[in-house]
Amino acid sequence: MSRNLPSLNALRAFEAAARHLSFTKAAAELFVTQAAVSHQIKHLEAQLDTPLFRRLNRQLRLTDAGQILLPPITEALDLMAGGVEKLRHEQKAGTLTVSTLESIAATWLVPRLANFRAANPEIELVLSISDQLTDFDREAVDMGIRYGPGGSADVAETKLTDEDIFPVLSPALLEKGPPLNTPADLLNYPLIREDLAETWDQWFAAAGVLGTEVRTSYYLSHSNLVMQSVMAGEGVALGRSFLIKPEIAAGRLIQPFDVVLPAANSYYVVTPKGADGQPKVRAFMDWLIAETKSALT
Repeated sequence: MSRNLPSLNALRAFEAAARHLSFTKAAAELFVTQAAVSHQIKHLEAQLDTPLFRRLNRQLRLTDAGQILLPPITEALDLMAGGVEKLRHEQKAGTLTVSTLESIAATWLVPRLANFRAANPEIELVLSISDQLTDFDREAVDMGIRYGPGGSADVAETKLTDEDIFPVLSPALLEKGPPLNTPADLLNYPLIREDLAETWDQWFAAAGVLGTEVRTSYYLSHSNLVMQSVMAGEGVALGRSFLIKPEIAAGRLIQPFDVVLPAANSYYVVTPKGADGQPKVRAFMDWLIAETKSALT
């Protein structure tokens, strides 16, 4: 069926101007200039061979033809907008599988997921916990959150944040432990080691404690286990600022000294190339970026 219709831009300009009875307000709604709205309407009036507005002194009124045209145009634009919104909703809905490290999931991500679910109830979120880099060609995973150096050419990367590394301990351990007045006093505490690029030797060197052998009391392989041990008063560990900021703010952990090591690694969202345009992936990525900014302020 052939439809002999004016341009959609002209019809949108007419509908907005007729609804507001103002070219200026229509221009603001459509993010164009007032001159552009006026030009579109003049073009539409020429196509229809009839005036649609009466341009009075500082007033705009619809002609009889304009009053006839407005209701069906408004209804048609509403129907199109509804159809587009329905399509976007269907594209956004479904299961979203996110691969991430246990430390990120347990200490940072999971406590915040209620916010995402409230804003995106149509998305079923599945967390896949893994220490391995995601192979998007072989695994049923939509996106990942990773801690590393970045720079992979095989995936699309969006950096979430950098972080600092510094010692933390529990208030209970500080209360019962030896005096802690200088960084060197930490050598009198049990030191916990984990797989970080940054080491106790590096931190003590940055703090000006040189020529001393640094001995750790024990080793744990996962950051969340390390922080559980620290909060239980078992020792002092090098904490990652992004993950432990809430614990410090709540008083469950103490940062005894201001000396920090800039972390060699950063937090990234990774997706297959081109997948970041998918509505459900974009929704979660935008939420992650916003939550990260909020957590850092």
